[in-house]
Amino acid sequence: MDRQILGQVEELISYRFSRPELLDEALRHSSQTDNRLASNERLEFLGDSVLSLVICQTLYERFSEYFEGDLTKLKSMVVSRKTCSQVAAALGVSEYIQVGKGTEQQMRGMSGSIAAGLVEALIAAIYIDGGLEAARCFILEHFKDAIDQAEACGHQENYKSLLQQHCQRQWSMTPLYELLDEKGPDHNKCFEVAAVIKHHRYPGAWGVTKKDAEQKAAQNALIELGLLEEDGGLK
Repeated sequence: MDRQILGQVEELISYRFSRPELLDEALRHSSQTDNRLASNERLEFLGDSVLSLVICQTLYERFSEYFEGDLTKLKSMVVSRKTCSQVAAALGVSEYIQVGKGTEQQMRGMSGSIAAGLVEALIAAIYIDGGLEAARCFILEHFKDAIDQAEACGHQENYKSLLQQHCQRQWSMTPLYELLDEKGPDHNKCFEVAAVIKHHRYPGAWGVTKKDAEQKAAQNALIELGLLEEDGGLK
């Protein structure tokens, strides 16, 4: 690929390659070459692992209160083809992918997958060219929104988990959930539930299912315990 075009991509991703041939390879789709080993598929394979490593370490350090299963859920939100294709769109690099002549139309429906693979290939190319720290900087800058969104979803979905971890750590016990009330016909009930810890009942909460009510009750308990802001953010 023309050096000027490679320079345009470097501007978009804010990284200057000491080995431009790595960037050229990252931009080369398998349809563009007769030899798949000359395409970006091998880089894509490596980039997926580098991305997973950086994201897993970030989540591990950022969510010290989360169990392995909770971290796995967050990772699946961030390390996904959808997220990678969104990053590609935000960077504006998809138009630079080299595809085979005459294949543009039939590959249009695969554009999201191709864009996701391109981002993984770029991560690998940066990793090989500049090392893990360079790749980490690229990932944390461009996947920041995805990590923040996962954090917001994680807090909303894990109030019970957070409360349980706190209770086990502080008092070596598990919180109980008491059904206070239920209303509505059998096919459309709603439930009021309260968390109970050491014989203290925390403010109850209504939900369309018992599970939903328990999550909201756990949130209320975390707020009263001073572990959670009123808007749901961790203190």
